[in-house]
Amino acid sequence: MRLTKFTDLALRSVMRLAVAADGEALTTREVAEAMDVPYTHVAKAITRLQHLGVLEARRGRGGGLALTELGRRASVGWLVRELEGDGEVVACDDDPPCPLRGACRLRRALRDAQEAFYAALDPLTVGDLVASPTGPVLVGLVGRPAD
Repeated sequence: MRLTKFTDLALRSVMRLAVAADGEALTTREVAEAMDVPYTHVAKAITRLQHLGVLEARRGRGGGLALTELGRRASVGWLVRELEGDGEVVACDDDPPCPLRGACRLRRALRDAQEAFYAALDPLTVGDLVASPTGPVLVGLVGRPAD
């Protein structure tokens, strides 16, 4: 199973926000710089995370991004499912559809493997992801100016 770059970036953004100091509200640009990725990519991930209720964005002076309580306690498995969507690992119904789709055992096996992948992430929270040694590394990230 491989995560999309979008999901990977969203998870890394959440992790960076999880280690922000009390009262520190990072901007989308600061997160992009820390992750050394284009601002536009981070902005899209931030928007999706806002819609999920994982983080909030405040405008104006003293504004910035902050993780919500849901963002702090959410299951990583839930978050990845929401970001990845419910698509299957294989595209049996594409155009043209796979000729084996009616009698194939691979599709079911891959669906089970995908669910096992998510289930392995279910007990983890964002807090678990940023425990030492990861948290201190995230705090120290300073990137180049984002695009």
